[in-house]
Amino acid sequence: MKKWIKLILLLLVFGQVTLVIAHAVVTDYSLKVTPIHANQPGKVELTFNSKIELGLSQIFLVRKGDKHELLQTETGSKQGQIIIHIPALEPGDYAIRFKIFAADGHLTEDVIHFSVS
Repeated sequence: MKKWIKLILLLLVFGQVTLVIAHAVVTDYSLKVTPIHANQPGKVELTFNSKIELGLSQIFLVRKGDKHELLQTETGSKQGQIIIHIPALEPGDYAIRFKIFAADGHLTEDVIHFSVS
């Protein structure tokens, strides 16, 4: 009986690991090294650990007052990379909120905060 319980627990643990790996996770983004400058349109590159279904995904600019604006995007040159077109912004605090569908169908939602100066 104890063998079966251990086997079931191992299967549950490995099943959880598979679920975590299946989601698209941001592994890098250009805002770390390339800021958005005031009153100039810019681009942000997001890189995920898996292929992305860009047609099913949504990326928003979030302004003060929780105002959301759908942003234009395109597929980057690397697998899992998305290029986001940022309109000219006034100095202040903003966020990029995204709902990303990985190629395996899993949805990932997250927010990246940034400042424009």
